[in-house]
Amino acid sequence: MNIVGLSRRIAVSKGVIGVRGFAAGGAKSKKGSKGGAGDAPKASALSNELKSTTVFGANIIKDGADPKILPDTEYPDWLWHLLDKRPPLSELRRKNIDSLPFEDLKRFVKLDNRGFRIKENNAMKAKN
Repeated sequence: MNIVGLSRRIAVSKGVIGVRGFAAGGAKSKKGSKGGAGDAPKASALSNELKSTTVFGANIIKDGADPKILPDTEYPDWLWHLLDKRPPLSELRRKNIDSLPFEDLKRFVKLDNRGFRIKENNAMKAKN
């Protein structure tokens, strides 16, 4: 009995439907190819002008088009501060709470409460 017959017999006896057997050499392969040299990415056919004016892949509507990139003045101010570094909880604890700006104070309370809840939950689980 060959391996293909064995795999089919096991699949039938276990009630599995749609089990695929082994290929019998139907796939063509390149001799001497390691798979890295011929798989190089192809150069993009899009012009540089089109690349710099359109956000490709941002369209989620079936019949829509990719959005155009607007000038920086057309975007809201808060967008430019999304990637600003914010101080971690340890640094906020070292500062005087009375002198913190409102956004940092709000962040401090949120992070401190989160840490307290985690410690409390861990202590409850340890008792059980």
